[in-house]
Amino acid sequence: MKILFKINIVTMLITVFYITSINAQTTTTDSLITKKEFVNLQDALKTPEKVYRLNLSNQKFNMPSDSVWERFTNLEYLSIKDDHLIILPAGFGKLKKLKILDLSGNDFNILPQSFSGLSNLTELYLNDDKKMNINKSLLVIENLRNLKVLHLENDNIKTIPKNLLHLSSLETLYLNNNKFKLPPVDLKNLKNLMYLDLQKNRFKLDYQDFQEQGFGIKIKL
Repeated sequence: MKILFKINIVTMLITVFYITSINAQTTTTDSLITKKEFVNLQDALKTPEKVYRLNLSNQKFNMPSDSVWERFTNLEYLSIKDDHLIILPAGFGKLKKLKILDLSGNDFNILPQSFSGLSNLTELYLNDDKKMNINKSLLVIENLRNLKVLHLENDNIKTIPKNLLHLSSLETLYLNNNKFKLPPVDLKNLKNLMYLDLQKNRFKLDYQDFQEQGFGIKIKL
């Protein structure tokens, strides 16, 4: 009986291990499906509710009507980098679960007012957008309390846009490859800022100089 009892326990443990392994494999498979990145808008529109990442960079495509974007109810990442769009779709503002948005390398003048509704946005790329009115665009997003990371690289910025100082939730800011001749000391007023990238601008100062001016953050020069 003892031997039989031990055999039953071993059998039970093997069964539990097998079921756990199957569940783990299923979870991993589901996770991989979830993380799939779509690179074609038409493919993504076949099952828009299952699209979490959409990369439309470097493409010439016909922008759908604003109402189409409402169908991407779970979209978390969107890139239209280097598409040279003159006007951004107001429908992007309907992407309520969007966390990361890359608008780099486009030719628009201002962010649509609807972008103020991107309440879950945590990271925004506005690199190489040389035709953008930065001050007006930042005014649109100044109330996005979850926005932690902002990229304003290679945008021909010479002085700090006043509305940048209203983005109080920012923790990371990229201002590299711009045209600052003097250190942007006003940025010390962004109390939550922890990292600032100022590489390849037109001034030369070491980190000690910034500390003396009241910066208590990590700065990349």
